[in-house]
Amino acid sequence: QLQLVESGGGLVQPGGSLRLSCTTSGFTLDYYTIGWFRQAPGKEREGVSCISSSGGNTNYADSVKGRFTISRDNAKNTVYLQMNSLKPEDTAVYYCAGAFFAPTVQTMSEYEYDSWGQGTQVTVSS
Repeated sequence: QLQLVESGGGLVQPGGSLRLSCTTSGFTLDYYTIGWFRQAPGKEREGVSCISSSGGNTNYADSVKGRFTISRDNAKNTVYLQMNSLKPEDTAVYYCAGAFFAPTVQTMSEYEYDSWGQGTQVTVSS
């Protein structure tokens, strides 16, 4: 099973930026759709963004559109989530997840993913 590792979380002031990374070892991410999800304290996990294995199809939650950008570098076996103009309500544990789909498929449904990372904490606070 794909083992995913997130990194790049931390504490940032409102309006700041962070770039999260999702990578794996021993497997190639080339054929996997990757999604980013987050879970804030006391709230359900929600989809943030996702990208097809081809990289040509992406999707974003309305709450992050225009501020977050998902991308992938298959040569580095890494998927990124660039987060700009961060708000306190973006505070959460962020998870990446993977699933094997056709190259153009992307999905924000967490139930479609069968491999998950351990998460990285993002805190937006002054």
